[in-house]
Amino acid sequence: MKKLLSLVMTGVVAMSALTACGSSQGTATTTAAAGSADTAAAGSGAASGEEVVFGTGGTTGTYYAVGGVMATVLNPLMKNSHLTVTSTGASKANIQLIDDGDADIAIVQNDVMSYAHDGSDLFADEGAYETFAPVAGLYDETVQIITCTDDIKTVADLKGKTVSVGDAGSGVEFNARQILDAYGLSFDDIKVVNASFGDSADSLKDQKIDAAFMVAGAPTTAVVDLSTTKDIHLVELDDEHIKGLQSKYNFYTPTTIPAGTYKGVDADAKTVSVRATIIASTKLSEDVIYEMLKTMFDNKDALASGHAKFELLSLEDATKGISIPFHPGAKKYYEEQGISVN
Repeated sequence: MKKLLSLVMTGVVAMSALTACGSSQGTATTTAAAGSADTAAAGSGAASGEEVVFGTGGTTGTYYAVGGVMATVLNPLMKNSHLTVTSTGASKANIQLIDDGDADIAIVQNDVMSYAHDGSDLFADEGAYETFAPVAGLYDETVQIITCTDDIKTVADLKGKTVSVGDAGSGVEFNARQILDAYGLSFDDIKVVNASFGDSADSLKDQKIDAAFMVAGAPTTAVVDLSTTKDIHLVELDDEHIKGLQSKYNFYTPTTIPAGTYKGVDADAKTVSVRATIIASTKLSEDVIYEMLKTMFDNKDALASGHAKFELLSLEDATKGISIPFHPGAKKYYEEQGISVN
C-alpha cells in the first residue's frame, strides 16, 4: 500500500515553502505508515482525475515545500490527475519508490538520476533502473566548497586537509569525489569526514574540519548561519577544470555564486551545479505528464508566489543537464515549444 504523509493545510505549505532550506540532508525520512496520517491532495476543491503520488524529501527541506506548492497551484487546474505529496528520503529513495510503485513522480538531483539510469556510483550494487524518465529540470543545486581559513584558495589546496564530503553514500560524496578527481586528487589525499550540512557547519565553526562540500541551492541555510559567526570563503573552480568535469559528467552545468550571497563574501565564485529535476514513472500516461507540465509552465507566476525556487523555472533551462530519454508526455510538450529532446 502506498505510504503517504500528505499536505493538509495550504497555509502551512506556503509558510514552509518560504522558509525551508535547500537540502535533503539532515531531514528525516517521514513516510508514514498507511492509516497513521491524514491523506489529502493539496489544493482547493474536489480532486479530479487519477491520483499521482509525488515523492519529495524531508518535511523541512525544499523538495517537500516545492512539491506542496505544485499540488496547491496545479490540482485545481488539472483534469487528468491530482497530486498527492509525500515526504521521503529524497533523490535515491525517490527513484526506488517509483520503481516499487509507491510513487508516481518525484524530485531528484539530475546526477543521481543519471547514476540510476546507468547503474553506476550510488546504484552500482543495484544495477540500472528503467522504470522512470525525466520530465523537467526545476532549479540549480550548487556545489559549494566552504572554508573558514585563508590558506585554502583552490581545490588543489585541499590536499592533506580534513574535509567533510557529506553523508556517507550521498550524492554530495560522489560530487566531492568527482571534483577532487578533476584536480588529480582522491579521498586518499584528504582526511575524509562524513557529516550533514548542519554538522559540517558546526565543525567548521569549531575548527574541527578545514573545509566542507555542500550541494544545495545557494544561499544554503547552514552556510548563512555559519557566516553570522565566522568569516567564510568559497573555494572556486577554474574554467579549465569545469570544462573537464563537464566532458566526463554531462549533468554538471557552470554556475556562479554571486557576490553578497553570504555575509562577507564580496566576490563572485565560479563553480558547478546539478539540477533538481522532476522524474516520472514510465507507467504514467503521456496525457497526465503533458497536462502537468503545460499547467506548470502556464502558471509559473502563481508557483513563484508560493516558493521562490519557481522564479528560477525556465523553459530554456528545463532540459539542460539531462541526457537520458524524456517521458513521452514531456517530449510532446517540449517539441510543441520548439525544443528538441531525447
